[in-house]
Amino acid sequence: MLEGISGRTKLYGLIGSPVGHSGSPAMYNYAFEQLEMDAVYLAFDVDVEGTEKAFDAVKTFGMPGGNVTMPCKGEAAKYMDELSPAAQMVGAINTFTNVDGKLTGHITDGMGFVDNLMAHDVDPKGKKFVVLGTGGAATAIQVQLAIEEAASIAIFNLKDAFFANGERTVERVKEHYPELDIAIYDLADADLLKEKVAEADVLINGTVVGMGEGSTRTPISDTSIFHDELVVADAIYNPPKTQLLKDAEEKGCKTVGGSGMLLAQGKAAFKIFTGKELPVRPK
Repeated sequence: MLEGISGRTKLYGLIGSPVGHSGSPAMYNYAFEQLEMDAVYLAFDVDVEGTEKAFDAVKTFGMPGGNVTMPCKGEAAKYMDELSPAAQMVGAINTFTNVDGKLTGHITDGMGFVDNLMAHDVDPKGKKFVVLGTGGAATAIQVQLAIEEAASIAIFNLKDAFFANGERTVERVKEHYPELDIAIYDLADADLLKEKVAEADVLINGTVVGMGEGSTRTPISDTSIFHDELVVADAIYNPPKTQLLKDAEEKGCKTVGGSGMLLAQGKAAFKIFTGKELPVRPK
């Protein structure tokens, strides 16, 4: 790769911390090589306090774009000159472009999730959803479902410190889609959860419950909640098949794992900051 670096090589990068484990540099540098682009992608370990300076550097170095990861997604949105509609509603970004010094922020997590649903023949338009969680991934998913014209979105979360985040999401989405049936409920209300799932077409886990190889944890302990017309999807990609998905399959549900979301959001980000399709490495 170093042999190809010149005075015209464009610099893209990932901003966040920690970033040592990230697969983005390998994925995007492979793409640059395959597309014969004079570009390189690096990871920059930046904490929340360093976010503003990082984007000053983006402008100074003329970086045309890149990505943002935790814990800087929300902070980075403050330093954008413009936000995509989805990023406005989420209040965070994971992708940015720099065109003549103008920074535009995007969020592709929800786009990746929806693309993964579509790849499994699940079209969100007109569907009723139950989404568990109010964190970053869940919020991005909820916003993208609104953009994709879902019929209704019932958000469930425990009444903890993150519940208020879900309330803000409902408010932001309502500003853009006042006719959408979207509301947040207490996850501890088992009867209401069962009622909403019974009416739903798709149940989504946007929490971290069940994450980790070998985990048997699940956000749904009462498996009688599943019905055979329900699609159950998980944002978690490790393990590829969570306990939630295993339980749902036993009840006859169609399931969608999170691995496809990971690749799809990366493809969407690459298209945004390069204008090109991401070539996928052969297996």
